[in-house]
Amino acid sequence: MVEGIRDFTAIVERDGVHQPVLDAQNGEELMHVQPGVSIVLGSHPPESPGTLYISTKQVIWLSDTNRAKGYAVDFLSISLHAVSRDPEAYTSPCIYAQIETGADEDESEGSDSECNGVLDLSKITEMRLVPSDPNQLDSLFDVFCECAELNPEPTEENEEEEHNWIFSADQLEDEATGEDSEPSIAIGQSNGDHDLARTVLELQINDQRFEDAEEMEHETDSAQR
Repeated sequence: MVEGIRDFTAIVERDGVHQPVLDAQNGEELMHVQPGVSIVLGSHPPESPGTLYISTKQVIWLSDTNRAKGYAVDFLSISLHAVSRDPEAYTSPCIYAQIETGADEDESEGSDSECNGVLDLSKITEMRLVPSDPNQLDSLFDVFCECAELNPEPTEENEEEEHNWIFSADQLEDEATGEDSEPSIAIGQSNGDHDLARTVLELQINDQRFEDAEEMEHETDSAQR
């Protein structure tokens, strides 16, 4: 997968209409077609209206005036999408999307996003889709949401283990006795992070020792009185 927005050139003509070529062999399906949509990349001026194609894998925009021009972005590269109707944010109602490019923040969009009149798509981190009919925004947003759910962000197994560090009371007790038992999900699971479990357990034991010491001191004071 290529991160960020890219040029899209896989275009064919069917019945006099230019259409994108989808990866049908890997299950990609067309979900929605919306004509009369302008695309705005970063802070650049809007492109002349084109046709928006939303598939189960990506968002594709094809120009109506330049049949060889098109852009595409995978849903896995779209970190946020929303309906924007605030004229202070943008002059026209639109679908706003933030794009992950895989580049460092310092290398993202800035004064160098266009060089010698050529747009550097690798530095574009924002995209706006402006339909000619603002009433289509909600239906477009619904399709975006549906397709985004079909493309969950992949999670590495090690990353899951790293962040799942909440422990149940049964797990803490098992750490103390050395017994094995089925993991409890009442609070969370450790996924094998025993060092952290032991640290939490030691804190719990130390707290109990402080409580016992305070009780003994209180009983001694009472006896002396």
